[in-house]
Amino acid sequence: MTVVRYRNLLLFVFLAAIWGSAFMAIKAGLEFFPPVLFAALRYDIAAVFMLAYAVYVTDHWLPRTRAEWWLVVVGSVLLIAGYHIFLFVGETQTTSAAAAVIISLSPILTTTFARALLPSQRLTAAGVAGMVIALLGVAILARPDPANLLTEDVVAKGLVFLAAVSFSFGSVLTRRIDARLPIETMEAWSMLGGAILMHAVSLALPNESLGDIVWTNEGLLALAYLSLVASAIGFLIYFDLLERLGPVEINLVSYVAPIFAALSGFLFLQEGLDRYTVAGFLVIFTGFLLLKGRDIRTELLGTTQRDGSTD
Repeated sequence: MTVVRYRNLLLFVFLAAIWGSAFMAIKAGLEFFPPVLFAALRYDIAAVFMLAYAVYVTDHWLPRTRAEWWLVVVGSVLLIAGYHIFLFVGETQTTSAAAAVIISLSPILTTTFARALLPSQRLTAAGVAGMVIALLGVAILARPDPANLLTEDVVAKGLVFLAAVSFSFGSVLTRRIDARLPIETMEAWSMLGGAILMHAVSLALPNESLGDIVWTNEGLLALAYLSLVASAIGFLIYFDLLERLGPVEINLVSYVAPIFAALSGFLFLQEGLDRYTVAGFLVIFTGFLLLKGRDIRTELLGTTQRDGSTD
């Protein structure tokens, strides 16, 4: 294995660790912050750092055309605001590990939406089977009781599922917009727009105000970790690996992150890990392999060949 492969592997594991432990940080911070306001404050801070990074790495740090601004609107509404509102509210009543497992549906949902909405994509029989199996995994994890579907736990997991749907649908819509905006610029302005939208939603909700925040060292640490480590540093590593590994391999981070979510939730919050969460994860991952197995094999073979040519 070359030095480059070791570097990529270490960065991949580090990214999975900080994104997985972010679910624990969200759960910890929700003890002190109203959920939507917590998400908005996270991206107030992250947007400043990401915008500064965009200014540093590209001359195209400000959207210029109507299509580019539409790209930012989709990112703001679906990738940032929609995703994080559902996720943060959902995590008030579910564990870090369960939330991470449900969010691991995102690559599957993204592929499904892409093959439904993009003319160049086609969903195979194996793809349909993978999608159905993955949804079965969510059902195993949520364990809805037909006699009482509106328990807090089931509703919370449903909200986290909607977070995955929002992110996946937004990812596909951005691909339908004909705009050549650098990904750093798109992320920065989407974070800023999403933060503004989340502040507006927070203001409209009862029991959500700055006065409802309990200012503690633990809460501030959770906010700093989410803003600076999981968002700012995490996305910088993601951009680097996306360029080096491609979108197929980098999607696998969604299936390593739940391991770190479970570990950090156990170590810092004493959260348990039940057999339904483990079973749900295994079923969802099986669905992912059915849906993306051919792409993964192609990408891994291509990477192996590229590594074999340089030592």
